[in-house]
Amino acid sequence: MILDGQSPKSIAAAVQALQRGELLGLPTETVYGLAADACNEAAVAKIFAAKGRPSDHPLIVHVASAEGVAHFAREVPGFAVRLIQAFWPGPLTLILPRRSEVAAAAAGGQDSVGLRCPSHPVAHAVLHQAERLGVFGVAAPSANVFGRVSPTTAAHVAGEFGADLLVLDGGACDVGIESTIVDCTRGMPVVLRPGILTSQQLGLACGQTVKTMTELQGATGLQAPRASGTLASHYAPRAQVRLIAAHNFATELHDWAQHSPATATLALWIGQPMALPESCKHRVRQQSMPQDAAACAHDLFAQLRVFDAQAVSEIWIQSPPADPVWDGVRDRLTRAAAPVR
Repeated sequence: MILDGQSPKSIAAAVQALQRGELLGLPTETVYGLAADACNEAAVAKIFAAKGRPSDHPLIVHVASAEGVAHFAREVPGFAVRLIQAFWPGPLTLILPRRSEVAAAAAGGQDSVGLRCPSHPVAHAVLHQAERLGVFGVAAPSANVFGRVSPTTAAHVAGEFGADLLVLDGGACDVGIESTIVDCTRGMPVVLRPGILTSQQLGLACGQTVKTMTELQGATGLQAPRASGTLASHYAPRAQVRLIAAHNFATELHDWAQHSPATATLALWIGQPMALPESCKHRVRQQSMPQDAAACAHDLFAQLRVFDAQAVSEIWIQSPPADPVWDGVRDRLTRAAAPVR
């Protein structure tokens, strides 16, 4: 059931559902989440079951404000405080040492927990009202079947889980890809999952160099805590995704036209429309890709869902530029194109 997220009655109904240990489709500025009381283990188990998600793959806990961190984290280093001051509410998740008595199931059994304060007004209203009634945070991974394309509208969520799930409609998500995740458990900030915020922005805000996990592993061999959205294959539509450099499209397309089955269909998401071989025009759909990283992030998951609705066999996507502002988009596309294991 989809309810108007602007209605106080809808907010109240959503909070009551969380109190009862039920699931909720919750809009955030990044993507829609499948939410439950993070401290109710039975409710958290429903998230894992509904998504088909392994129970040791941790969930991000959403809190109403920076003050909510103390309920879940046993310590917050100074650089993490500065990141909170700079980017909360907003699309930033911090991995912090977890208080042992809370949110064990949501954390996937780890001694750390991912915390975020979303900026979406509907999420903000739900979290504040829930906190006043004793729900101090909600675990809310993306509201989709595990490993598949994340939802950015209420209709996407309803399409995944059916009419029985209560979903608050907060409109299309502003950001469109999940939050940047920064590990704060090892004495320095380390990006585990890129998002719309870049390492340079994070470093300027916290006053320290922000490393990626790849850089840290290369230097130390240390392993990261498990975190949401970091499996090799993730965010995948039903169609096979391929990332192709712009200058290779013509050659690849000619080969596809010559050798693909006559029933195969292809979707192209590219910067500029291209001339198609006459033999395959009726089997190819072209969509222009935004040339701005933030605009592309906003459109990414929605466009992949459109292609799935068109039942195409393959989706070819122009590889993003090497500029760090594209890291979040590149990460999602790379994982979407990875073979399912």
